[in-house]
Amino acid sequence: MPVAIFGIHNDGLNRAVSIIVLCLVVIWLALVWWTYADARRRIDDPMLVGCAALASLFFPFIGTIVYMIVRPPEYLDDVRERELEIAAAQARLHKLDPSCPYCGFEVENTFLRCPSCLRRLKEPCRTCGKPLDPRWKICPYCESEIGQAPPERQRLRPRRQTTAAARVGDDPTITRAASQRPPAGGERPAR
Repeated sequence: MPVAIFGIHNDGLNRAVSIIVLCLVVIWLALVWWTYADARRRIDDPMLVGCAALASLFFPFIGTIVYMIVRPPEYLDDVRERELEIAAAQARLHKLDPSCPYCGFEVENTFLRCPSCLRRLKEPCRTCGKPLDPRWKICPYCESEIGQAPPERQRLRPRRQTTAAARVGDDPTITRAASQRPPAGGERPAR
């Protein structure tokens, strides 16, 4: 004689109740496993993960419902990804608003030295004197190669001042009389 569940002696009805109870037990164990797996993805502390799984195990269905109410809204992977995005954004902002790597004082991109700690930040171009990034191989301002000595500038010879007497002797078209003529302004040279 089969065991009567809930005092039911009808075999068909007893079998239906047994299947329903079996389904509820399977759902309860599945919820315990789901609570444990979800808590591992959302909670960093293993003690809290264990407490959530045990509450779901010892308080069927209610433990899982309470866990769903108090669980963190984000997965740990999402939290880490957000923190990385924030760190990357801060790094981009830091690049836009540079500061001295030695003392943290705000500096501009054109500074060769830090005005606070006086340490050298960049080297000047040997040709044009503009600040150079250490990674550059050529100066973007004057197109000279970095590490190369500046090109020597050709000195222009100063022009000789020629006197009227020298011009007369050099150029046969100018006569001595033309060179002794008074200036056009009517003034006579002093004797």
